[in-house]
Amino acid sequence: MPRTRREVTRVPRSDAMLPEFDRGTVPEGLVTRRALRDMGLSPGDNRGPVAILRCRLCGTRPQWSCRHPTRGFLLRVDLAGPKRIPTLAQELSLDRAVAARRTCPKCSRRYCYCLPLRTVGSCDPCAQGYEPTLGTYIHAASESVPHRLAEIPHP
Repeated sequence: MPRTRREVTRVPRSDAMLPEFDRGTVPEGLVTRRALRDMGLSPGDNRGPVAILRCRLCGTRPQWSCRHPTRGFLLRVDLAGPKRIPTLAQELSLDRAVAARRTCPKCSRRYCYCLPLRTVGSCDPCAQGYEPTLGTYIHAASESVPHRLAEIPHP
């Protein structure tokens, strides 16, 4: 069966909805989401991208706007806010949720990876009917997270 080519709708760069910049020509104050994350900022009050960072392929075609999925969307740095830091209660609830996903409901062993509880309903040794090796799960004696909190000296 012959391949069919997908037609690409080309738009002249002058008719593009947002201004487009090639790599290395981005004005000061515009960055991508990844650059914001590296700076410790979140998009904040940005209501969407203000410009497009063209992909490398479209850098060779200056008259056409970039429609490739590798293009980047640029946000304003002055509208960005600081990243939110989770509280201790949020971190504790996330730790408990991950622990529940790693614990088998049948044998109560905790594994180093999340178990397929929706599809299988238990760990692989319980589902297949064999005894697991000691290196595949975490021993109850080595799980001393609550006990480590008790070892902290109080003033």
